[in-house]
Amino acid sequence: VQLVESGGGLVQPGGSLRLSCAASGRSFSSADMGWYRQAPGKQRDMVATITSFGRTNYADSVQARFTISRDNAKNTVYLQMNSLKPEDTAVYYCHVQIRLPFGYVDDYWGQGTQVTVSS
Repeated sequence: VQLVESGGGLVQPGGSLRLSCAASGRSFSSADMGWYRQAPGKQRDMVATITSFGRTNYADSVQARFTISRDNAKNTVYLQMNSLKPEDTAVYYCHVQIRLPFGYVDDYWGQGTQVTVSS
């Protein structure tokens, strides 16, 4: 299983970026997918998640600015980030969780992509 992120970079405050995470190695149509971020010296926090049924959840700090979506045919999850702020600067990680029988789960993480919001 491999998760490959792309789309990070440097953007000015108020700008937009779109992150992509392409999964390979198996079908992820029944998996929950999401984006997390980690700023220097801080813990990794949830940004947005989307279930296999399309139900979404967002951190309060990104609500109404970020949109998560997925394309099951392409095994890809996206994060559209608008109205970016300097505090959005972090390494963004793609996450996939597959539910197994008896309550077990398999977790997969991408390598991370840097997002820097600065003028």
